[in-house]
Amino acid sequence: MHDLFAAEVRGLDLVAGPDGATFERIRDAFERFSVLVFRDQDIDDERQIRFSSRFGPLETTKVGTNGAGSQLVVLSNLGADGTIVPPTSRQMLNNRANQFWHADSSFKPVPARASMLSARIIPSAGGDTQYCCMRAVYADLPQRLKDAVEHRVAIHDYGWSRGRVDPELVTEEEKRVVPPVRQAMVLDHGACGRSLYLGAHAARVEGMPEAEGRALIDELMAFATQERYVYSHQWRPHDLVLWDNRAVLHRATPFRGSAEARHMVRTTIAGDGPTVAVPHVAA
Repeated sequence: MHDLFAAEVRGLDLVAGPDGATFERIRDAFERFSVLVFRDQDIDDERQIRFSSRFGPLETTKVGTNGAGSQLVVLSNLGADGTIVPPTSRQMLNNRANQFWHADSSFKPVPARASMLSARIIPSAGGDTQYCCMRAVYADLPQRLKDAVEHRVAIHDYGWSRGRVDPELVTEEEKRVVPPVRQAMVLDHGACGRSLYLGAHAARVEGMPEAEGRALIDELMAFATQERYVYSHQWRPHDLVLWDNRAVLHRATPFRGSAEARHMVRTTIAGDGPTVAVPHVAA
């Protein structure tokens, strides 16, 4: 799908479910390409949960998110009655926040390993999802920037990032449940190389003056999101896309959200450990 990453898996019926050998081929492709596209998968929530669970335990959706308490995240501009919600609604504001480059659950002490998104209803134009290959980004970083991020830790803060959309968007309960956390700025993937780990939730750099840390994050993000590192997925009905949150960033693109429906369902495969050993977050 792109010179650097992302691949389409063909000839697979996820309704029936892949056998063990086929699943291992899928897992190997996931490790290699970071983003996998499965076309024409008309699956329901239960089948999506069953397939994604084969990659590992699923996260339980946090408080304040559509789908809270379940294994599903519902990314939609539709209300419970099936009509489009107002532009100023909390649901729409959260959708707007997802248009920033981010890695799912990087604001948790153990960030997500992977995400699987199913296209149930898509608009006629826009509403794509873009992915950025952070392994290729790290490999291409100028040595000056590699030196700047080596052994560095960024503070990922959900309240801070959502506050960029609306200062009142995150409730006090959400802030209590997901306080700021420390994340390594570089992740090691063994044979697959290293990746830069940042995104919209990265508020500051530990041990650096705030302005200096923000300048470094902004410079790194500008480098990372150059067109040559980006794959734009134009959704078709019943597409299913799996991606590695520790190797790519992603974002949604705008669409006519006040006039057309977009309804997507996500399952999130939990990570297997923190990116840094010490949980303390500096003030």
